[in-house]
Amino acid sequence: MCGIVGLLVKKREQRASLGQLAQPMFTCMGERGPDSGGLAVFGPPVAPPLRRFNLFIPDRRFDWQALFMSFRRAFTDRAADTRITPLENHAILLSAVDPAEVKAWLTECDPSPKLLSVGRFIDVYKDVGRPGEIARRYHFGELSGSHCVGHTRMATESDVTPAHAHPYTAGEDFCLVHNGSLSNHHRLRRTLERRGVRFETDNDTEAACRFLEWRLTQGDTLEQALEQGFRVLDGFYTLLMATPDRLTLVRDAFACKPAVVAETDSYVAVSSEFRSLAHLPGVADANMFEPKPEEIYSWKV
Repeated sequence: MCGIVGLLVKKREQRASLGQLAQPMFTCMGERGPDSGGLAVFGPPVAPPLRRFNLFIPDRRFDWQALFMSFRRAFTDRAADTRITPLENHAILLSAVDPAEVKAWLTECDPSPKLLSVGRFIDVYKDVGRPGEIARRYHFGELSGSHCVGHTRMATESDVTPAHAHPYTAGEDFCLVHNGSLSNHHRLRRTLERRGVRFETDNDTEAACRFLEWRLTQGDTLEQALEQGFRVLDGFYTLLMATPDRLTLVRDAFACKPAVVAETDSYVAVSSEFRSLAHLPGVADANMFEPKPEEIYSWKV
């Protein structure tokens, strides 16, 4: 049993309050997922060729400034606009260096920070522990942006580590959270690995995330990738995904994993349970519904 939440703020003038509205949703779902949790936030893009590299390391006393100076020495010719914003054991590295080069450089570091996400829009925060503590540690209530997705995890099929926590990311500016379990993720993993897709964990959710992102690289739209997912993914799932311009929700053919949607003129909110939406302004008058099985729900920013 896990908890998923998502919030898309429709009006630009209200996006500064995204975190203030989303944090109670996230912490409320802590009872469904007490092991670990995370939140992905989409905000204004950085100018190309810059990208945002979200990094994590277990040691909260880690010297991020030393890592930053080492990075600048390694990429002297492209370090002019590079900067780092640390927050405890999380940091956002802003750089124009190609992601493949950044990933290769990180593997040479000792200790080596984990790369949580890459993109021009996305920031990802995730860790082990109670969701309420995670939200306080990373100041979720102060975050701003157009939309976010979050997850609270109760581990059932793989380890409890920050790497196994959701949201999962693949490629750039794409993330996914999942409530449920897949029965064919090992076979799906082997199929993707033969096509050159690399995995970082043994978690079933990563297989779904990388499958969908792989379909996107093959030219599918997200809707087309999800139609393929309905045919390929075997198991029970509610999947909530985010890209820079939309929030997307699907459930499997049996729809046994709970989900509820509340939509007003100001926002679209998604959760595993209504109680995490009860604090939202105007929710009593919202268009409230339970998503249907194998139907794609997508809301544009």
